[in-house]
Amino acid sequence: MGIVCLVMGASGSGKSTSLRNFDENEIEVLNVAGKPLPFRKHLKTANNPTYDNIKATLKANRVKAYAIDDSQYLMAFESFEHAKETGYGKFTNMALNFKSLIDCAIRNTSPDTIVYFLHHTELAEDGRVKAKTLGKMLDNQLTVEGLFSIVLLCQTEGSEHFFITNSDGSNPAKSPMEMFEMRIPNDLKEVDTAIRDYYGIETKKEKKKEDK
Repeated sequence: MGIVCLVMGASGSGKSTSLRNFDENEIEVLNVAGKPLPFRKHLKTANNPTYDNIKATLKANRVKAYAIDDSQYLMAFESFEHAKETGYGKFTNMALNFKSLIDCAIRNTSPDTIVYFLHHTELAEDGRVKAKTLGKMLDNQLTVEGLFSIVLLCQTEGSEHFFITNSDGSNPAKSPMEMFEMRIPNDLKEVDTAIRDYYGIETKKEKKKEDK
């Protein structure tokens, strides 16, 4: 069973940029909207993948980290495809499809694999920050943040970008006790290292040293 991490933030808050310090052979980016990455380094990227494409990639277990970039677009694009359909059933199906992807990321990856869901935020009616979905009907079917034990919130102050790792009551950020400080750099490579250290997951480099 793999580990999943939800990275939430508004457009431009640094979600994709946080991938910049991974090496090319460390991560695969599943780029749902097909947008160019906002840095020069080349990372292995699959553009415009569907649910089936993403699941097949995760099940292949080729690398130990995956990023599903702008994962909320999976729901948005599915909604557009079924826009002319009436009834509530399509919302249930959208919720089931997204939950099935999260289940796949956990159940069909190896124990040393981490899957990052990079996801837009929106404000709920009560003013709290939440994961972006497609309205109340889908929210009633699925609480996205509740399916993750690690939820990071991207924030900015001037030109500084950083992650919030635990909630102040107005957002769903959360992480296991003593895994992170409350505020950490906007760097998913550092996050990846911290998660592996917390759970005692060996990296490839550590395994090679032991083999020698």
